[in-house]
Amino acid sequence: MKRAGILNRHLAGALAELGHGDGVLVCDAGMPIPKGPRVVDLAFRAGVPSFAEVLDGLLAELVVEGATAAAEIHDANPPAAALLDDHFPKLDLVPHERLKKLSAGAHLIVRTGEARPYANVLLRCGVFF
Repeated sequence: MKRAGILNRHLAGALAELGHGDGVLVCDAGMPIPKGPRVVDLAFRAGVPSFAEVLDGLLAELVVEGATAAAEIHDANPPAAALLDDHFPKLDLVPHERLKKLSAGAHLIVRTGEARPYANVLLRCGVFF
């Protein structure tokens, strides 16, 4: 049994399969899920687990070289915008409709229970060396 880190076996296994350049969408409970990418649905109840909790857990285990979010996040969800700005000084902002299209090319989608709008980010995996 794992001692620490991500204990969900489906999520831990999906993370182990990621490679350089693969996309991981971390999304709120309302984000449309496209057909194609592998999905690990962590949503339990509205707000549980939160976008921040899941993002922090993923960032502790992944090397991320870039991130993309919806430009609407700054007006619609300032706390999530501040969280992303803290983690990603060079955050790429696109219209929400564009982010939805980009999510179809993700390797993995991690759905949270987040119930605030635009709490979505597409991570681009990097390498540790």
